[in-house]
Amino acid sequence: MVGTRRWRKRQPVTAVGLAASVVAMMLTNPAAMNAAAATAGPALSVDVSAARHAISPDIYGLNGGDPAFSAEIGQTVARWGGNASTRYNFKNHTYNTGSDWYFENIVADDQHSVEGVVKSNLDRGIKPVVTVPLIGWVAKDSPASHPYACGFPATRFPQQDGFDQWDPNCGNGQLNGQQLTGVPTDTSIPQDAAFDGEMVSHLVSQFGTAAQGGVPVYELDNEPVLWSSTHRDVHPDPVSDDELGGKGTAAAAAIKAADPSAAVLGPSGWGYCEWVASGLDGCAPGADAAAHGGLNLSQWYLKNMKDYSDAHGGKRYLDYFDQHYYPQISGGTDPASDALRLRSTRSLWDPTYVDESWIGPSGVNAPPLQFVRTMKSWVAQYNPGTKTAITEYNWGALDDINGALAEADVLGIFGREGLDLAMLWGEPKPTDPGAYAFRMYRDYDGAGSRFGDVSVSATSADQGQLAVYAAQRSSDEALTVMVVNKTGGDLTSSLSVAGFDNAAAAQRFTYSPDNLGAIVRGGDLQVSNGHVDATYPANSITLLVLPAAGCSASLHINGDWGTGHVATVTVTNDRHTPMTGWRVSWTWPGDQQVVNSWNTSLKQNGSRVVATDAGWNGSIGVGGSTSFGIQATGAAASPALTCTPT
Repeated sequence: MVGTRRWRKRQPVTAVGLAASVVAMMLTNPAAMNAAAATAGPALSVDVSAARHAISPDIYGLNGGDPAFSAEIGQTVARWGGNASTRYNFKNHTYNTGSDWYFENIVADDQHSVEGVVKSNLDRGIKPVVTVPLIGWVAKDSPASHPYACGFPATRFPQQDGFDQWDPNCGNGQLNGQQLTGVPTDTSIPQDAAFDGEMVSHLVSQFGTAAQGGVPVYELDNEPVLWSSTHRDVHPDPVSDDELGGKGTAAAAAIKAADPSAAVLGPSGWGYCEWVASGLDGCAPGADAAAHGGLNLSQWYLKNMKDYSDAHGGKRYLDYFDQHYYPQISGGTDPASDALRLRSTRSLWDPTYVDESWIGPSGVNAPPLQFVRTMKSWVAQYNPGTKTAITEYNWGALDDINGALAEADVLGIFGREGLDLAMLWGEPKPTDPGAYAFRMYRDYDGAGSRFGDVSVSATSADQGQLAVYAAQRSSDEALTVMVVNKTGGDLTSSLSVAGFDNAAAAQRFTYSPDNLGAIVRGGDLQVSNGHVDATYPANSITLLVLPAAGCSASLHINGDWGTGHVATVTVTNDRHTPMTGWRVSWTWPGDQQVVNSWNTSLKQNGSRVVATDAGWNGSIGVGGSTSFGIQATGAAASPALTCTPT
């Protein structure tokens, strides 16, 4: 089924791009939103007290990406992988392109070597995921320029259906549409799990262990069931359960021996067929599955890793259960493709959504995928405690607003469903609409402000019209609500918010076809009795930010004698619920120094002062207040006070 991914652009081992980007921010007149012309949309509701769980920052990953854009969105994780990593030889920095490009051996330059990519990522605070080879072969020593060593050389196979125009000795390994049988030693040398251990040991010697800030995660090859296609010059036979399981446990053991603090990730299957079946079985469990307890490939892979752990003292050998996800849709932007793209995100979670591609009734007739939930259910049954990852995905059209809507929807789903790790393959340019989908979550105001990190309950009466996701931000307790309008018309909807005390009006940030080069700051929206009415523009992404109600502090000068003064600070609870603690901070405008304080625990560093409750006076009822006092040197001043509940 590889052909169904015809829009997917494959690359060599992923590396870092060179462009740069800047987020533009603009103020708009709220009157520009013509609510009168909008259609009534579905009701939205958020309950901050329900369905709370942490959102992993690693779901906003990219396989590569522009350095400036990566810094802008605070990218936390990147992957060194793809087809080219399957035969990468760290000893000579050579990889084989496989079927991506005439099965040629390419010598990576320093920047694109595994060491170069790992160093670049670590230097920028990005955690690298590094792929180790399992296929049984790695690239041999090869010329660094044309003519390259290749899997189907014309000197051995003079008649082929196609040859590299820049290296006419390298063919595509087919004659009259039939696959030729290559000679593995033309490009490669044998390797086994010991090689993987050496590779990890080498990276540990260069960068330290995972615990010391080195490579934190190692991936067990890439899309192994496709080896008989992508790397058929060395592995023409279909992959069986036993081959994948045996090579996986051996490599995992070698990795853990070389770096016990590192995590292992696998099996990184390409899509539906590889999720459920070995290469021997094809696209549905068959004889191979029957010989392994009737389990599909993912289920058996998880169980096999768990069995191996149980047989080795309970030590964990699989930390992340990883699969790749490419919706089987075209990359088009015609109306039908756009509509299907936005519907198809439901395949990640919706138990009622029947896939509209060959995966559904028109083809293999698979049940609703609800894929992230299915991954988690398999993990819970066969290898509890394993995290979930999708290290390649792409809904396409990232250069179009429709692709941006899909990406924003997908990122919201990843956070709500509790995925642990995700990385987009085929990164958008910084100026593409798809990049703004990431910015809406990671840099919506151009100053690094982000969507919340604690997911909370958010529902829409029609997720197909207005998709909604909500999270509370730990740093300031603000509530962030992401709304994706998937329709071609403006929709006015009421948002009800429960379990949250807001301090002020809701801030509004929108990305829409009206300005594809900027996230636009709109007029603030009033919050009345836990309700916010808003109009969401057609084909738009809107983020509402509701500041949390907290506390306020005021300073009263009790006495000032020029060289010193005494003051009282009053702390007031502005919430609709009791407070359990508080912190007040300020910066003196001059050389004032606190020499005495009471009813508080106070510290001063330079001109900066931080006063916290004394324990017994931390609890303040609704609308109540407490006070503390200070004696300071220098003339009396009235610095701006910041009060924060703790």
